[in-house]
Amino acid sequence: MSEERIETLRKMVAEHPDDPRPRFGLALEYEKAARWEDAAAALRDYLAIADDEGNAWGRLGSVLRTLGRDEEAREAYRMGIAAATRHNHPTMVGEFEDILAEW
Repeated sequence: MSEERIETLRKMVAEHPDDPRPRFGLALEYEKAARWEDAAAALRDYLAIADDEGNAWGRLGSVLRTLGRDEEAREAYRMGIAAATRHNHPTMVGEFEDILAEW
């Protein structure tokens, strides 16, 4: 089922390259399938065209940490803090700050 959904979302991304939603959906499917490199790439593609409120930055940080790319992960969490602050999500800011402090 997951591969079917991935293929459907890939087609949606190709058909609607300016719509960030299928890119985010694709990233989530890659995460579910533990396809970490693909998830990181899809999240970066999404973030390149979306005004994310912090969630995707946190997901990217988590994926990059799973891949052992700690400095990139830290930067993703810092970007998530900035985005969550801009969009007035103090709980998310605190969550990301806690993750960085535990490192």
